[in-house]
Amino acid sequence: MASAPVVAIFNTNDDVVEMLRIVIEQVGLVAVSGHIDKIRRGEMSLRDFVEEHDPQVIIYDLVPPYDRGWRFLDHLRHAPGMAGRKFIITSTNAQRVREIIGDTAQVYEIVGKPYDINQLAEVVRRAAGGGSDLPDNARRV
Repeated sequence: MASAPVVAIFNTNDDVVEMLRIVIEQVGLVAVSGHIDKIRRGEMSLRDFVEEHDPQVIIYDLVPPYDRGWRFLDHLRHAPGMAGRKFIITSTNAQRVREIIGDTAQVYEIVGKPYDINQLAEVVRRAAGGGSDLPDNARRV
């Protein structure tokens, strides 16, 4: 059996990262995490992180100011080694994020907060392939 898909969680809240990690692993995926502020400050190399973990899906929490956050995320999306990765954006104001990024942003999905953790896990599972290459327990959310 192939190894489980890897999901990267980029957030600024350690408690949220841990909660998402638990749920993602419960659906049969591998979860890794990075702190958004460490990437911004250059304390964490995105290139090294991607090379080490090779995440197929990235959950990115977009916080206000949304336009600044989107510019940074868009920069990350176009960084070397990021092609082909699916981005799921979480945000307290999904509608505002949709207005800022438009229809051509090519993100997998935008999930508004508060979100149902099981629904978010299902979105992540689908983005990761959610099909026959995942273990049986990965289909039960």
